[in-house]
Amino acid sequence: MIPKVVEINSRKIGQRFSPYVVAELSGNHDGSLEKALKTMVEAKKAGADALKIQTYRADSITIDHDGPDFILEDGLWKGRKLYELYSQAATPWDWHETIFEKGKELNLTVFSSPFDRDAVEFLDSFDVPAYKIASPEIIDLPLIEVVASRGKPLVISTGMASEVEIEEAVSTAQHAGASDIILLHCISAYPTQPKDSNLLVLPDLSKKLALPVGLSDHTIDITTSLAAVALGAVFIEKHFTLCREDGGVDSEFSIEPKELRELKKQSIAVWEALGSAIYGPTEAERTTLKYRRSIYVVKDIGAGENISEQNIRSIRPSHGLAPKHIKDIIGKRATKDIKRGTPLNWDLIEK
Repeated sequence: MIPKVVEINSRKIGQRFSPYVVAELSGNHDGSLEKALKTMVEAKKAGADALKIQTYRADSITIDHDGPDFILEDGLWKGRKLYELYSQAATPWDWHETIFEKGKELNLTVFSSPFDRDAVEFLDSFDVPAYKIASPEIIDLPLIEVVASRGKPLVISTGMASEVEIEEAVSTAQHAGASDIILLHCISAYPTQPKDSNLLVLPDLSKKLALPVGLSDHTIDITTSLAAVALGAVFIEKHFTLCREDGGVDSEFSIEPKELRELKKQSIAVWEALGSAIYGPTEAERTTLKYRRSIYVVKDIGAGENISEQNIRSIRPSHGLAPKHIKDIIGKRATKDIKRGTPLNWDLIEK
């Protein structure tokens, strides 16, 4: 079964359409609305189809606590308090109106990941064109019910989730009213090593759930994303920054404008290269068909003379009989004089 087509802001997303490329702002605004807006401009210039933000307050994700449960033990943010990290990375709610207006001005789709009911209701006021469930929230089925009940396209990231958890999330969303769902394969490691990406999940997930699939990619370049497109990803999300050297919370695994531009360009090239599962000469090959092999006379043959391996050969071009007939021809007589360089055909051979 071919997964259905999903539309976000009238942009069709599916196997028959070029990959949908999303720039994730996350915390790369570095606390500056001006920088956030400039990042949007550069995302649009680089060819992004959409910009995604995150809608939460630190208090809606965790609590301000110094206990060991609330300190990150490893990875990029090792030693930091969860509350402190989320406070730094959050997109202030009073920025949202300006960001959505800027999206309209740029003709750049903007949507968000809400992290609680209040965030969903807040985003409703902007008539967002789609919602995304972040990987850690895939097990928050009550949140998925609330988001899905809005009837908007729903993107679900699957980082860390088991097959059963993914199926539960999809089933919950569908029963709550979501009919347009895209699943994003994701490895929730920051950054992700390409060898850990397990991209073969993509065609397997698409086949099992009959839904469009994509990749939320946390590797440090675009190679893994392009490989995902070759495996059927129709949606690619990458964290995006103006400059990694700025040192934002997500900068280490974010791509810069030149890389986003290349991702957009190369993802289209990979998608176009997939083509269709067809056999036989393509339109592009038709002009080279004549350079296949065929049977030619390579030494003058007199009328009535036997045709032999000494006077015919399989060579290029292809104006003579196909090479598969050569055994049937050897030992037959020529019906007339045949000059060297003549393509052999049945009229020149005694029946």
